[in-house]
Amino acid sequence: VGWVIATVLAFTVGALHDWRPVTLAGLGVGVLGTSIFLWQRHAVRRGHRGAQSGLT
Repeated sequence: VGWVIATVLAFTVGALHDWRPVTLAGLGVGVLGTSIFLWQRHAVRRGHRGAQSGLT
């Protein structure tokens, strides 16, 4: 949620235009990490052997 707020501020407040590349990168990494976590959690719930344990 923090990266979303920072990205919105970077694109709406003129003085924060230098933040744009950093906030977009942070938002992208956050989305990627969350996607991998959710994918692994789904695999655990389905009972796949290769899934990480402890994510339920």
